[in-house]
Amino acid sequence: MTYELVVVGASLGGLRAMTDLLDSLPEQVRVPIVLAQHRAPDSERDSLEGLLQRHTHLAVREAGDKDPIEPGHLYLAPPDYHLLVERDGFALSTDERVQYARPSVDVLFESTADVYGERAIGIVLTGANADGAAGLRAIQDVGGVAIVQDPATAAARQMPDAAIRATAADVVLPVPEMGPFLYGLCVT
Repeated sequence: MTYELVVVGASLGGLRAMTDLLDSLPEQVRVPIVLAQHRAPDSERDSLEGLLQRHTHLAVREAGDKDPIEPGHLYLAPPDYHLLVERDGFALSTDERVQYARPSVDVLFESTADVYGERAIGIVLTGANADGAAGLRAIQDVGGVAIVQDPATAAARQMPDAAIRATAADVVLPVPEMGPFLYGLCVT
């Protein structure tokens, strides 16, 4: 199987979890990664981009409406927008919040399942609500891979716990083990 997109969802504690994931990601992994991180509507995008860029070989940037999805990139959902995956790239939406969040992990994951199907990998990281559980189930239902952070290692275990309850997760791992696992799926 050739995997073509990795989508990641995080909330409370997500910045640390995401930097740990990127630190563990081998340079040979070039599949595009898309992150929906819950953050305040007035968050400064440059600070998150800059921080994550220091931890990865991928080019980090905020996704824009109609931007294409390219290998070798890490795309960030903009604050106060839902990020959707479409056939030709991204779409942004200001629809109602989902699980009190915009961007919503579920919205990103469900649109990814619709477009990429079994070629998608979904990862739910730390967070203090159930956002991402339904979306991860959607990815798994179409044959994609469901990865969940070990709740015992999460800053807030509600999101990983909800994802585990909603899916038969393919693997539950501490974050530092996710990079090598992705290498095994995407490179070898």
